[in-house]
Amino acid sequence: MKGSIRQRSKGSWEICIDISRDPVTGRRLRHFESITGRKGDAQKRLSELLVSVEQGTYVKPNRLTVAQFLEEWLRDYVRTNTAPRTAERYDEIVRVHLVPALGSLPVRALRPEHIQRYYSKALQSGRRDGKGGLSALTVHHHHRVLYEALRYGVRHGMFVRNVAEAVDPPRPESKELAVLSANEVQLILNAAEKTPYYALFFTMAYTGMRRSEALGLRWCNVDLETSTLSVAQTLHQLRNGEYLFREPKSKRSKRQIALPPSLAILFWQYRLKQEHAHTLLGKVLTPGDLVFSHLDGRPLRPNSITRAFQTIAESVGLKGVRLHDLRHAHATILLEQGVHPKIVQERLGHSSVSTTLDIYSHVVPGLQEAAARQFDEGMKSIEHEQQVGRVFESDVGKMSAFLP
Repeated sequence: MKGSIRQRSKGSWEICIDISRDPVTGRRLRHFESITGRKGDAQKRLSELLVSVEQGTYVKPNRLTVAQFLEEWLRDYVRTNTAPRTAERYDEIVRVHLVPALGSLPVRALRPEHIQRYYSKALQSGRRDGKGGLSALTVHHHHRVLYEALRYGVRHGMFVRNVAEAVDPPRPESKELAVLSANEVQLILNAAEKTPYYALFFTMAYTGMRRSEALGLRWCNVDLETSTLSVAQTLHQLRNGEYLFREPKSKRSKRQIALPPSLAILFWQYRLKQEHAHTLLGKVLTPGDLVFSHLDGRPLRPNSITRAFQTIAESVGLKGVRLHDLRHAHATILLEQGVHPKIVQERLGHSSVSTTLDIYSHVVPGLQEAAARQFDEGMKSIEHEQQVGRVFESDVGKMSAFLP
């Protein structure tokens, strides 16, 4: 393996190394690179290149800009390996934030300081409306997207290292989860009773289902004889208005949920109303029909459902409450009632029980206190039994002294 250094002008050096030979023509394949600085800098770079060729880690430099590389990543990887909604979110982060900030740089010139500087600026003035900076959590998402893109480039031999690994993204502040109480959930359901969404909100509150899971529920997934439902698909709507049905996000998310008696009764009544409405329209309700839909069977718009819930919550004085908080309330109420966390995990479809406990850690102290009291009561009952036994033995001993 050969390498050489040639001075082009004062403070400018050209490095040349032999990489290999073309397997077809037999011609020597060489790499040229210009270095600005002292001869020692050129010698150091030459040594690095020779070592990379020797170890098989050499990557031929390309002329791609960061913007071109990210576009290729979105096209070749993201759109074929991620869910459509995830791909939309990645596309938005790349086009709205990463490309304007870093897109003009050549990929091979991208350095950790460029990325770190972008994160700092985004925190101060990164909002699109010009009214301040982005949250640490949002910038952390940007880091995750850029990191995954660069990791893809390394895996495919486009460059040697992922420079995002050397960057410290902002650490999101951990916020305590605000959870609705049972009284607040009932307050919202009472206010929703006169709306078309009452059965939907009731179902989400009493099962802990996600919005996408509830909107994707079909009558064939509901067994009113055994009072169970199966989470078999989810419903999403893309920005272009297209509705998309997909399998749940994980194997654990595809699950069976037992229905509380009050929800089972509601489903019976709700189904009868739907059958009557279909009859009036000259149609027949089929097992493949969505449980929650427009009268003509069209899916409900997810964002419309969310806005309707927020309006109802605000009407009873609960501002800032999200539809997803019904799921959190379901889990918290179960845990506070002493239901085993493993059962709560199965109802919610979490990947593991540790995930459930991490999310609802605010409930754990209360569970610990209850467990401590129960243990104390258990020990006291044993101690009481032992005391009764000792008294009985003592009394029997005293009585035996008077027996002939």
